[in-house]
Amino acid sequence: MTTTSALGDSYRGLVSLEPAFQPILYHYGEVDPFLWHDGGRTGDSKFAAMVLHIAGQQISTRVAFVVFDRIAILTGGIPDATTMAALDFDELRATGLSNAKTRYIQSLAQAQANGAIDLEHMDDLDDDRAIAQLITRPGIGIWTAEMFLIHQLHRPDVLPSGDIGIRKGVQKLRNLEATPTIPETIAYAAAWSPFRSYAAALLWRSLVPIDAISDQKEREIVRETTTQERRHP
Repeated sequence: MTTTSALGDSYRGLVSLEPAFQPILYHYGEVDPFLWHDGGRTGDSKFAAMVLHIAGQQISTRVAFVVFDRIAILTGGIPDATTMAALDFDELRATGLSNAKTRYIQSLAQAQANGAIDLEHMDDLDDDRAIAQLITRPGIGIWTAEMFLIHQLHRPDVLPSGDIGIRKGVQKLRNLEATPTIPETIAYAAAWSPFRSYAAALLWRSLVPIDAISDQKEREIVRETTTQERRHP
């Protein structure tokens, strides 16, 4: 979690570069871009977090959590690469993963276990090199790599320009008639460096009402907590 003073400094820097963020900041407050809402499922493991990223592609967060929890049962706790690399394809597929995602996660586990990639120690890599390494692995595209950089590596200057929410946020910020293209979004965001992760957090937040939760994982965690409280008052 980012300290209050660091958040304030970063958002003041962003607003100085792009004053149009000031009203969003006023209404929504200083959103921490690095928060990772997984209900403690992945602990401090960046490998486990990437497994959740891949498992959650193009499905609801609720289903992704169910699948991940089944994987955790198979591995006897927070998934680790060595244990997962030893799992049979059918065992892993039975958790609810698609055939493709099963292959992706098996390949990632084998790569992490044999040292072909080291998700736990990427701090010495700059953003471009980290993304370049990540996208060599099957199932990890640019968007997934960017989410990993923001939420697991806590990089301050990443803006996922291919994300439709980001592009709609830019449209709203700039009062554009049409949703900007990816190249247009990159061009708009260039001036926000080195605070583009903070810009992304505000853009996503700006798309929902002030009293609503914008992060899908956070919404699911709140739903899980509420359900548990009702079952065990």
